Amino acid sequence: MTSGSDPTVGFVSTFPPTACGIATYTASLVEALAAGDATRRRLGVVQLTEGPARDAKAPVVFQHPTGDLASLRRATAILNTYDAVSIQHEFGIYGGRDGDEVIDLIKGLHVPTVATLHTVLSAPTDHQRAIMGSLCELTERIVVMSENAAGRLVDRYDVEPGRITVIAHGADPAFAGPSLVTGSRPLILTWGLIGPGKGLEWAIEAFADLADMRPRPRYRIVGATHPHVLRDSGERYREELKELTMSLGLERIVEFDDRYLSRRDLARLVRSADVVVLPYESVEQVTSGVLVEAIAASKPVVATSFPHAVELLSGGAGAVVPFGEPHRLAGELRQILSDRETRALMGQRAQELATDWYWPTVGKRFMETMSDIAAIRTPYAISTSGRQRAAG
Repeated sequence: MTSGSDPTVGFVSTFPPTACGIATYTASLVEALAAGDATRRRLGVVQLTEGPARDAKAPVVFQHPTGDLASLRRATAILNTYDAVSIQHEFGIYGGRDGDEVIDLIKGLHVPTVATLHTVLSAPTDHQRAIMGSLCELTERIVVMSENAAGRLVDRYDVEPGRITVIAHGADPAFAGPSLVTGSRPLILTWGLIGPGKGLEWAIEAFADLADMRPRPRYRIVGATHPHVLRDSGERYREELKELTMSLGLERIVEFDDRYLSRRDLARLVRSADVVVLPYESVEQVTSGVLVEAIAASKPVVATSFPHAVELLSGGAGAVVPFGEPHRLAGELRQILSDRETRALMGQRAQELATDWYWPTVGKRFMETMSDIAAIRTPYAISTSGRQRAAG
């Protein structure tokens, strides 16, 4: 790396056309960093796949079928040609038990490495805790997207606070455009990959309490079924949701849209909504890109009390309700839909909150972090915290 220039960065992640939140995140981050052709040539992605390699286009430089040892060695050799490496981590995207091949990958790296954690479990298994411990010990910096995640790392994994950097999940600037709300019927929106754990049953049940409202609200659920759910059980979950809708007599209120929308099309849809509902079931969700996008679009959000929602909505950009209580969810929605002043105030608070969340700003912060750690040039270097990477 020459003085004054950005480092070359190799990424390890799922990547489009894979349909998952981490793939979308990484693609958006790389695009934000690739401001010009010269910068673009300094970035490369080792794409994690579940099957044989396919034709890949830049910025993908290698496709690693997870669990393939020979491929893993080739991936590390390629990554070692960069000034620094960014590891995107969630347990389910790597090979081995709980994705433990990520540790072998990092041990094979001779360049400074940053791990971005998309999940920080509050109650991991012993094996998951061991993976997280090794991941944090073997990397020069840990990036998380919420203060809650940073707190968990300190309190439950004994990570030194100085090694943690909080960089918000980015949002496409297209979400920040003017409101596109039209029509007399208010539109309430939930989007993302569909599957059990999204809490959509609770949201649908909540709308049974709102059927008396005039004008009648519209609740649209947008998104393709998660690929893993589709592989294991087909469209069973979506069909169950449709059956629940019919049993409650909500066919004229609840709508299903099974498309996986582009960022631009999704941004226009979100800007057309009056309110966003995130009824997730997980108490572990410390990062939600959907939540960030909703706030970036200046939309009031009603969410269950998952950690990222509690953190971001506490300042008035929305409301948080207990898990599994559709009547409480309905009550918050009724209040927001019935009070234009409340909606406007929540939208204003959301707009203020999202000021620094758009991808150009997030990308700049990320590259600053990579530049900082790229100064560590000695293989298996001892960092300022006294750690030493184990030779793999």
